Amino acid sequence: MAEISAEEIFKELKQHSIAEFFKKNRQMLGYAGKVRSMTTIVHEYLTNSLDATEEAGILPEIDVNVSQVSEDRYKIGVLDNGPGIPKSVIGKVLATVLSGTKFHRYMQQRGQQGIGGAGCTMFAQTTTGKPIFVKASTGAGKAYSCNLMVDTMHNKPIISNMQDVDENFRGLFVEGEFADIKYENSEHGVYEYIKRTALANPHAQIKLMDPEGNEHVFMRAVGQVPERPRPAQPHPLGLSVNDLLEFAHASDSKKVSSFLVDSFERVTSNKVNELKTIATGVDFSKEPKALMWPEAEELIKAFKSVKWIAPDASNVKTIGIDQITLALKNVLNPEFMNVVERKPSVFRGGVPFIVEAAVAFGGNAGRKTEEGYAGSILRFANRVPLLFDSGVCAITVATKDIAWKRYGIDMDTQPVSVFVNLSSVYIPYSGVGKEAVSQEDAIIEEIKLAIMEAARGVQHYIHGKKLISSEEGKYKTIMRYAKQLSQDLGEITGKDQQKIERSVNELVLKHYPKLKHGEDKTDEKDPS
Repeated sequence: MAEISAEEIFKELKQHSIAEFFKKNRQMLGYAGKVRSMTTIVHEYLTNSLDATEEAGILPEIDVNVSQVSEDRYKIGVLDNGPGIPKSVIGKVLATVLSGTKFHRYMQQRGQQGIGGAGCTMFAQTTTGKPIFVKASTGAGKAYSCNLMVDTMHNKPIISNMQDVDENFRGLFVEGEFADIKYENSEHGVYEYIKRTALANPHAQIKLMDPEGNEHVFMRAVGQVPERPRPAQPHPLGLSVNDLLEFAHASDSKKVSSFLVDSFERVTSNKVNELKTIATGVDFSKEPKALMWPEAEELIKAFKSVKWIAPDASNVKTIGIDQITLALKNVLNPEFMNVVERKPSVFRGGVPFIVEAAVAFGGNAGRKTEEGYAGSILRFANRVPLLFDSGVCAITVATKDIAWKRYGIDMDTQPVSVFVNLSSVYIPYSGVGKEAVSQEDAIIEEIKLAIMEAARGVQHYIHGKKLISSEEGKYKTIMRYAKQLSQDLGEITGKDQQKIERSVNELVLKHYPKLKHGEDKTDEKDPS
């Protein structure tokens, strides 16, 4: 066989657009399997609507309509009451991959990459050959409609049939026809996804019209829009040498000392002076753009030697203990629950995050099995449900790493739901489909600590319930003989039998104080 030259091998070298790449690798965006693909479409449109309404300070009202066209072919329409999208950028928003308002901002939001909406448009045109229909308001009572497709070879929008709409329309309506998808009432289906979205977003009202014509309304439980997150700065802990150099070389500061104060959270002039005594090989008066790898490496080591205040919690907005409690009562109505929120922490890159966790016991918690019940894990990231790829998710790994029997809980046989929400300015997803949280050590550890704290409250309740049950059994056994004992004592002593019986009852209750006045711990209301 003749030897082939390098020129011959590389003559087919071509540069491809990012849209063309994802068109050929749609599974990376979550379009793998018919049920998952449908849920992914609803997920992308729903999260965009929630972000838009909240950023505009509007209580979300979102309608999701799923209608079947033929086998494995459906129309999906999502309508919200948000601010709409300006006509000039509609093509970039919904038909250009990696074009968005979120990725470049160091601020907490559901979406991150600017792929989701354009991914839906590509999926529609590659499975049906049809464009997406859009109707949007632009403010001042004006609205327009158009059709959208993606020029995948050049990652550019194809806009057609653009026209103004003469009606008082407000918000955004997106509708597309999709094939190779399927509506299914399962734990991975659209209904379950929307139910969990309502659970983590009790301020939203979401209506689902399913292919059978059934309307499901998830009413809001909270009448207040969550406080809008503020842009954040990275925390010194968790930064790598490369992170520090990238920030430094992009900085406009004149000195390394001012760069550190201006660019990172919790860095003050006093902290810089402290760093100077540790990182003696760093010239803090030089321009950040001139910072070299050895100096950055020394700074990173110095960061780890300094005691830092935790990240500012105001930059990361959680669901909140009260709202989680209301939502879990509304959806699961558990017999008992314990909800906790950890203090802010940081993971790789200096990114701040907060973990909220709850353990709910009894009621509609857990999941039904043929044998009875089993525990369930409800995973969320920035209020967004994570239904797929559970095995590789940091939340699942942390949950399964807990010795549950130490808390009197059996995840294999008891009705228990573990709720975890990770809030951060940047969620480290394990894939572009955003269905699982990457297994960062710092995140796994915080999730474990949060769940164990929540589990301790449930442990006390279960222990108390078992104790009461045991005391009740003993009490009932003794009381079966109390009447006969009182009667016999009355005959022997000649005293009033009823008085003796009352005295016996009082004596027995003194030994079982928790059962006084007919109290029954199994009917105890959740104190949380």
